[in-house]
Amino acid sequence: MKFHYVCTNCGRVIESDEIVYLCPNCETKNTALNPPKGVLKTVYEYERIPKDFDKLAEKGFLDLLPIKDLMSLPNLQIGNTPMYQYGMDRFGEEITFYIKDDSQNPTYSFKDRASALVSAFALERGIDTIVTASTGNAGSSLAGICAAQQQKAIIYVPKSAPIAKLTQIKMYGAELVEVDGNYDKAFDMSIEATKQNGWYNRNTAFNPLTIEGKKTVSFEIYQQLNGNLPDRIFVPVGDGVIISGVYKGFEDLLKIGIIEKMPIIVAVQAEGSNNLISNINKDVFEFKASNTIADSISVDIPRNFYMARDYIKAYNGEILEVSDTDILKASKKLSEMTGLFAEPAAAAAFAGFMVYFNEDIAEPGSRNLILSTGSGLKDLNAVQQIIK
Repeated sequence: MKFHYVCTNCGRVIESDEIVYLCPNCETKNTALNPPKGVLKTVYEYERIPKDFDKLAEKGFLDLLPIKDLMSLPNLQIGNTPMYQYGMDRFGEEITFYIKDDSQNPTYSFKDRASALVSAFALERGIDTIVTASTGNAGSSLAGICAAQQQKAIIYVPKSAPIAKLTQIKMYGAELVEVDGNYDKAFDMSIEATKQNGWYNRNTAFNPLTIEGKKTVSFEIYQQLNGNLPDRIFVPVGDGVIISGVYKGFEDLLKIGIIEKMPIIVAVQAEGSNNLISNINKDVFEFKASNTIADSISVDIPRNFYMARDYIKAYNGEILEVSDTDILKASKKLSEMTGLFAEPAAAAAFAGFMVYFNEDIAEPGSRNLILSTGSGLKDLNAVQQIIK
């Protein structure tokens, strides 16, 4: 077996290549008003993996993925998304930034990376029904990927999700379950449906393989920059799964010995949904109801809180919150400056970079990367107020 799982909280090792969700030790201690404990990290036999990035890339990074065959992945172009380089002048000195544009995935979202891997894992085990909860992007992603794989997708989504995302889900032929309530309620309902019906569950911070799919962006960043990693990477944060995936990818390269240090990763949250970064140094978790235009990162209980917190602290990451006004201004500026139209959650990362630029935190000559996670066409209503 080329991988095993380790519990984020208690450190329990689980030796299995079959379906595993949360650590059974910690899951029983979870309560409704706290982030779940028992989220698992997938660990490989790093000492057996060649310290040669090119060889890893030639094999499609299969040595670092929990699937047996790349042919199990959908026949769609997922990942290998474009990266664009720009510069902004500040007092005669240029600050370089890159945009990693994951809106170019098949369903126009970063979430396709996770959905593809979960789907492939299910396919290799003869599973034909996958369920997830979503504010829209993960649901439309799973629906699209399952359509390509001829699997059945069942999606639990708050009724308040943007119409474009609900439309995508329906067009892909998935079963859509609209929930009277927020993402957290949709999440809980999907878990209950999983238990009752035996479906395979894709939920982030529940299924450990979602992080394994999302970490592939880090491999691409290394590859596209020829091993010259940026000084900072700005990541939009809600549940904490995407940022954990970015960390996990670079951590894999660290453990193999391909890179020597972790880049600084900046966790950017909307100030109206800052429940992860506001709790990062607290002993007792406290949350407030989320209220932000950035629906994809609008979360009351950040489900991957413990793993994200541990990564940020272990690797000296940085945290930042931005207002909805900042997000809308950043979305407009990014569109006008680059021709890239990002949804509010994705624009939050660019808003974070602009704070660093305007407040002279980004050093002259520094290289910065913004992870743009979804297309602005996903939520047209959010930007109407700035284009009237």
